[in-house]
Amino acid sequence: MDISIGGRRYQVACRDGEEARLETLGRLVDARATDVIRAIGKGEQGRELLMVALLLADELDEARGIVTELHAQEVGRTAAIARCAERIDALAAKLENGEQNA
Repeated sequence: MDISIGGRRYQVACRDGEEARLETLGRLVDARATDVIRAIGKGEQGRELLMVALLLADELDEARGIVTELHAQEVGRTAAIARCAERIDALAAKLENGEQNA
């Protein structure tokens, strides 16, 4: 199949059923290539693709940082919920013991 990146056509192969995903990824890379070409002008293909790769790597690194932060928040929430559950269990045990002693 063919994809267009920065005004250039590339023929790429993919497994059956992955065409739509490859097209989506191609559009993503093409959008960054368009940004690069606007910023630095059309020039050497290798330099353009390097800049695109760096932009995408920056986005990926930023996304990984967000995922890491969200994971840390989730771990904190899970621990807080576990502490609350332990306190509820302890209170329930006290109430049961109080009822048995009354």
